[in-house]
Amino acid sequence: MEFKNIVATIYLKDGRAVKSREDFTPAGDIFQKAKIYNDCGVDKIFIFDLSEDDDEHEKNLQTIKDLNHILEIKVCAGGNIKRFEDIKKFFYAGCLQVILNGSKPNSIELAQEASKRFGKDRILVSVENVNFIFKNKEAMEENFHEMLVLNKKMLDAVENMTSIPSIIVVDEYDLEEITGILQRDFVRGVTGKFVAEMDEEIMLLKTRLSERGIRMVNFTSALKWSDFKLNSDGMIPVIVQDYRTDEVLMLAYMNEEAFYNTISSGKMTYYSRSRGELWMKGETSGHIQYVKSLTADCDYDTILAKVSQIGAACHTGKPSCFFNPIVKKEYIEKNPLKVFEEVYGIIKDRKEHPKEGSYTNYLFEKGIDKILKKIGEENTEIVIAAKNPNPEEIKYEISDYLYHLMVLMAEKGVTWEHITQELSKR
Repeated sequence: MEFKNIVATIYLKDGRAVKSREDFTPAGDIFQKAKIYNDCGVDKIFIFDLSEDDDEHEKNLQTIKDLNHILEIKVCAGGNIKRFEDIKKFFYAGCLQVILNGSKPNSIELAQEASKRFGKDRILVSVENVNFIFKNKEAMEENFHEMLVLNKKMLDAVENMTSIPSIIVVDEYDLEEITGILQRDFVRGVTGKFVAEMDEEIMLLKTRLSERGIRMVNFTSALKWSDFKLNSDGMIPVIVQDYRTDEVLMLAYMNEEAFYNTISSGKMTYYSRSRGELWMKGETSGHIQYVKSLTADCDYDTILAKVSQIGAACHTGKPSCFFNPIVKKEYIEKNPLKVFEEVYGIIKDRKEHPKEGSYTNYLFEKGIDKILKKIGEENTEIVIAAKNPNPEEIKYEISDYLYHLMVLMAEKGVTWEHITQELSKR
């Protein structure tokens, strides 16, 4: 039995999020919302471009591209697709799937071309009536990976007409109804307004669905509370790290209730020894910690939690609780990514705050053609050095090349995070 999905939906108008296809009321900070979806347990995001002309379409595409830079979950986009080129633009904006509108007369023709070029698993279709399925059943099953069913009243008819897995729109939260829908074999997931309304509780919803026999992608602990070696207070210390940077954020304690609440909700929950009560991090401040992983140490007496931190971890407003220096020995940083980020940071600072006599500023002042010329020259030097048996020369030339590459990255607004995110998708 495959996992069932909870899918979020974002509607874009003029580059910003709006409430629905019909209601263009602003729906808040789209990037903040997307970050919550990314961390709270949502399995996929549908993004619909509601543009009415090419200029607005390009603006929405740029927003989708920017969103894909921060998202780690699957993104499927659609809207204003008139030709095959429009499908390619969504893929080039970083989407893993594209959704076609079944009510458009050329949707099957576009699907045939797109599935042949990009693969059937990347092409979806939205359907609002059974006539489309009836008329195109064979072509649909050949060219569509998944179907978005816009009207849940179609469920029985859809089930009898096609084997294409479906995502069903369910606007109101009703646990019994959602359970019943997900129990159908052809249903792969649900979406609707209720996802936006309970986004911080998605993991808890998945836990409830799992308890009802629905297979969900959620946390199931490999250890029982009795497996841990507890301290004299019957608790276990938890070291908390940022899952991206590995920065240590804080130290707190869990009792049994806090541990299982963390597993079921997907949000870090602790026990306050001073207040004598359970507390979910960010419950009042909004500085929630979404769980990415929990790992026990060799003695089973400490937990390492890697989290996505919203806001600041420390009650003082500092990003981390560990900011009071005691002693420090200077050392040469050799962590590759940290070195790249540090050098890139210096280059970016030179661009923003020019320094007289700086070679980096000289490159920025001369412009893109000079930067590209230097990259070409350094690339040639690498080729020449590679023919030399001395490995020191090629290390030197690659370092030169990477420096000039970072100048180009800073000039074009590309960061190492953008690069690593793109590489991770390949």
